[in-house]
Formats: sequence, C-alpha cells, structure tokens
Amino acid sequence: MSKFAAPKGVSEYFPPRSQNFEFVRNTLIGEAVVSGYQLIELPVFEDTELFKRGVGESTDVVSKEMYTFEDRGGRSITLRPEGTAGVMRSVIENNLDKGQLPVKIWYSGAFFRAERPQAGRYRQFYQVGVEAIGLSEPEIDVEVIAIADRAFKKLGLKKYRLDITSLGDASSRAAHRVDLIKFIEGLNLDDATAVRAKLNPLRLFDDKRPEISSAMSKAPVLLDYLSEESRKSFESVKSLLEDFGIAYQINPRMVRGLDYYTGTTFEFVHELLGAQSGIGGGGRYDGLMSQLGGADLSGIGFGLGVDRILLACEAEGIFSSDAVTSSLEIYLIPLGSENTKFVTNLLNQLRNSGVIADMSYGDRALKGAMKSADKSGAKYSCVIGESEISSGSLTLKEMKSGVTKEVRIDSLAQALKEI
Repeated sequence: MSKFAAPKGVSEYFPPRSQNFEFVRNTLIGEAVVSGYQLIELPVFEDTELFKRGVGESTDVVSKEMYTFEDRGGRSITLRPEGTAGVMRSVIENNLDKGQLPVKIWYSGAFFRAERPQAGRYRQFYQVGVEAIGLSEPEIDVEVIAIADRAFKKLGLKKYRLDITSLGDASSRAAHRVDLIKFIEGLNLDDATAVRAKLNPLRLFDDKRPEISSAMSKAPVLLDYLSEESRKSFESVKSLLEDFGIAYQINPRMVRGLDYYTGTTFEFVHELLGAQSGIGGGGRYDGLMSQLGGADLSGIGFGLGVDRILLACEAEGIFSSDAVTSSLEIYLIPLGSENTKFVTNLLNQLRNSGVIADMSYGDRALKGAMKSADKSGAKYSCVIGESEISSGSLTLKEMKSGVTKEVRIDSLAQALKEI
C-alpha cells in the first residue's frame, strides 16, 4: 500500500523546525498585543461573494487563485485567500463598527490560494495580520507599519526594506484614472489583460510579465496626482517614519494585489528570498467597510507571511541547525527503573508550578538518556537516582555551558524560575 503524502504546495511544520515557526509567529503576534490589538478568530471559509466584492474581481486572487466549492446546501463557499475581507464582515456583523473606536484587532491562521507552488509560495500558507478601523490619521498608519518593523527587528532580521507609496483618495484616483486609461489604450494587450484593465487599470502595475512590466514603465503614476489632502497625509507618514527610525523607499508603481487599497500602501521585502521576496505588507482601505454594508469608516492593516519570514530568518542564519528554539526548561533523567515513579511525580509537580518540563521514559541507559536530553533542546537537565532522592538535593546542569549547580529537590521549581 502506498504512503499518503501532504497535498502539493502545502506548508507544514513538524519538530524541530515547528518550534522556530512558532517562535516567529508568536513574536509577530506579541508586537500586536503590546500595541493594544485584540484577537479575532475567523472562519476558514466564507461566502464567495464576500471575496469577490471585498478583494476585487479584477485581481488574480479572485479570478485565478481562490479555492471555491459548492456546499451541500448549494451555497458557493471559498477558503479564505486573505484576512481583511473576513475581518470586515465580522466587524460589521457583530456591530463592532458601532462601538468604541478605533477597533484594533489581530488574527493568525492558514490561508489558501491555488497558486503554482515554489519556494516561499504555497497553496496553504500562514499569516499574522492586524487591522485598525475607525481612524484616518497618519499616526495610525505609522503605528501599523511600526508593529511589523519592531517584530522583524526583535527576530533579528536585518536584510529587509520597507517600500511605501500612496494610492490617494477618490479624487486623486479619478484624475489619475483618466490619463492612465488613455495610456493603456495605446498598448497592444491580449484580450484577458484588456478585460482586467477595464475593471481596474491599476492592476497592470501589478502584472509581473516582462512585456507588461516594460509597457507600464512609462505609465503615469498615482503619486503625481495626489490631492492636497492626500499629499499632506503622505508627507506626515514619511515624517513620522523618520521620527521612529524606520527606513523606507518610495515605490511609486506599487499597487499590491488587492483592489481595496487606498492612501498609504506598503510592503516589506527581503533581499535573500529571490522571486518571492515579499515578507508582508498592507495599506489603507478607506471605503471597504461601507462597500460591504457597514459604517463608512477608515481602516488600515497588514498581513505578514509567517512562512516567508521563517525562510528569511533561516537565510540570515538566525536559527542555526543545532540550536532549535525550544521552550523546554528542564529534562529529568531517572537513574534506574526503581526511581521512575519519584521522577514522574516530580515532573508533575514542576508542570503544576508552570515549569515546562519533560523526562526520559523507559528504562534507558544513562548515555542514551543524556543524548535525549541534548536533543530535546532543554535549557537544563538533571539525573535523579537513589542518592539524590535520599539526600533531597540534585545537580542541575546547564546544557549549553555544562555549568552545574546544587539545588534542593523541593525548591527546584523556584530555582528554575529564579535563574
């Protein structure tokens, strides 16, 4: 019988690498939490129309990449390809847009796009995202960007850059659209691309085909059409980024892959990841909530790709192969089967005290048990035999340095917390 395998293009994580994945994800979440954002847990699938209307039918995400199926009730259902549309639906449905503003929330989980799999590009991938709804000030734009930047710095990443632009307000885009359509009409486009351009001419800036990229290199850019209000807002965003010590580059041709973006738009790019170099990005989406039936509120958010950020950490050597990020604090080794019950009870006491602990199970020889302790990634280990039990003290060994310390068994939990 042939073995089962994970579906093609799925990113999955198992020990020991899963510990590094968890560390990256928790670091990203932690920076959102300390900035006052609260958890929202969303369905993995939604009404297909939500993504068509919220993300935009001209996007590749909606036209080519969604996993859509009919459920048993005949409803069209789609596995979520991104997070913002689902967040908006939940905020509206649960009347959060009518309560205390701003609504500041974070989410995390798996997302799905039927893309061609390659390094850093998966059909099932993981994101951490934030949304700040109800404020239009430049300060909230920079707060959102700073959450991501602080997380990357906390992880130790150095070889990334921030690209920013502004997609303006409605009047800015209307003025730009007139000249952009005139420019596009002079291009020799295939039928499918021409249809996309009619739905949203900005989409051609996001087309990665060399012939389209070359053709659009001389197209008018939105930054040259900003209204006075949009221009002042963007200048304030840039000034605040400089105050925060966050370096940036202006990328006037960046539109990103979703139709709902307006105003401040940004992307973090890592130089060691090749073609799939984007590790996260987002922007303002004024008008999206009212378009989906809610209050006419401003909003800004981002989605950070946990998979690619992990790859970026590995590319920079942040996680060496012999130094997995383990949360295990101590590994207990019973010396002889007659002492296993005592060690098992001690293990349970440590866990009840909040110590992350494990032990060597089975009647293992000391050498094999010590190898297991080393592979576990635990910070400390100790061997417990008859002499330790009778004396009430043991030798605590720091695995990395080999330094030892005598500790009373009945105060082991407290000693671990103190050191």
